[in-house]
Amino acid sequence: MLGTFGPQGRTRCSGLPVQRCDVAGLVERVGAGFELLRGFERRHVTPAGSPQDFTHVVLRRRMPGT
Repeated sequence: MLGTFGPQGRTRCSGLPVQRCDVAGLVERVGAGFELLRGFERRHVTPAGSPQDFTHVVLRRRMPGT
């Protein structure tokens, strides 16, 4: 499982710039060696009430020859 800021997520975190991805972009970044099992985007609301968008993927390593 891998997660990152979603396409509508924050542009900075702790003062540093972040990369944002949708499911397709995240799968592309990890490469053809992995198969997507599940992908979803989710909005998390912090205890302070601030919404943060995230993208999550569940991947499986492809076996050689598949």
